[in-house]
Amino acid sequence: MTKKNYLFAIALITSLFFLWGIALNLNSILVPHLKKACELTDLQSAFVDSAFYLAYFVIAIPAGLFMHKFGYKKGIVFGLILFATGAFLFYPAAETRTYAFFLFALFIMASGCGTLETAANPYINNLGEPEGATQRINFAQSFNGLAATLAPFLGGIFILSGKDMTNAHLSPHDLGVYLQGESNAVKIPYIIIGLVVLSVAILIWKTELPDIKEHTAADDKGGGSIFKERNLMLGVGGIFFYVGAQAGVTSFFIRFSKFAGAIGEKDAAGLLGLAMLGFMIGRFFGTFLMRFISPVKILIAYSVVNCLLLMLAFTLRGNLAVYAIMGVPFFMSIMFPTIFSLSIRGLGEKTKKGSSLLIMGIVGGAVIPLLLGRVSDATNIRVAYLVPIICFAYILYFAFTNIRVKNIEQVAGH
Repeated sequence: MTKKNYLFAIALITSLFFLWGIALNLNSILVPHLKKACELTDLQSAFVDSAFYLAYFVIAIPAGLFMHKFGYKKGIVFGLILFATGAFLFYPAAETRTYAFFLFALFIMASGCGTLETAANPYINNLGEPEGATQRINFAQSFNGLAATLAPFLGGIFILSGKDMTNAHLSPHDLGVYLQGESNAVKIPYIIIGLVVLSVAILIWKTELPDIKEHTAADDKGGGSIFKERNLMLGVGGIFFYVGAQAGVTSFFIRFSKFAGAIGEKDAAGLLGLAMLGFMIGRFFGTFLMRFISPVKILIAYSVVNCLLLMLAFTLRGNLAVYAIMGVPFFMSIMFPTIFSLSIRGLGEKTKKGSSLLIMGIVGGAVIPLLLGRVSDATNIRVAYLVPIICFAYILYFAFTNIRVKNIEQVAGH
């Protein structure tokens, strides 16, 4: 391939990081929106996250097998087709205003995103000279952070109406018209997403991409059961609780803002966008800090700070409580890659299997929001925000078990 073709291929693969970042971070808009449009409880609305992250858990192994047989390029194209199909299914889901249909569409879309995540890192790693691999991965991940910042803003503009008339004592006919209008709001945004994703699939299919040569012989040699690796198993728990906390904190943010600070959903979506900008900035700042402070010590400090911020959100009233929650994403920013890197440290030939188990730990995003929603229904959303404290307390414990580790190699992550 020529240098020009390589740059075009890198641009296409980098766009995948942005696309799945948009899909994932629109969940924080869908949770309050579908709660209103489909008249759901907090627990029921949390199934938005469950459908999405459960798909990651289910698709991980099949996606790996598919790409092992047919290659990464076909795997990426297949993932994009799944992604686009799920996005297009939002139209009939909105037309029928059926929550189960929305969840099915999300599951299909997330299956596509999970397939893309399985392939994108090794692909971007091999698109160019080996010495530039780390730079390429970090560059691509910056677009994932950009998507996390933009998605709440865009969702607030194009999906959220800013009106809640569910308790306005409307006639059954007027209520039905209002709810259908809310449901219809997702049609055009997700059709646009589907068309963009399908266009990228066509471009990638027509673009020459290099084959990825992998050396797998060593991975199949002995070394004992992977499940006996204590630090890895603790790390799987760390990924489970981190992704669960991230999903819970962001997906219920708009609900919390309305409850604690009487902030409208459009304004709350803007505040969430600012919080996720903090997440992106935190990635760069945390990476800079690691030049001077060991990653484990930063992980300990950030876990403690997040526990304190959540306690403040429970204690304070009004906008101050909302601002406390807004600080959490900044201190979550380095957690996924740091936990991941600590967990696979020293695994040697078991690294690939260990990495697969860690990716499956993402299913925490399907479980923790349900718990948060259940607590909210039983009490209120302020009390429910104590649930992520458990998650960060576990991460703190995991960090202390690795306290003697001075330096680790950072990996790309959520």
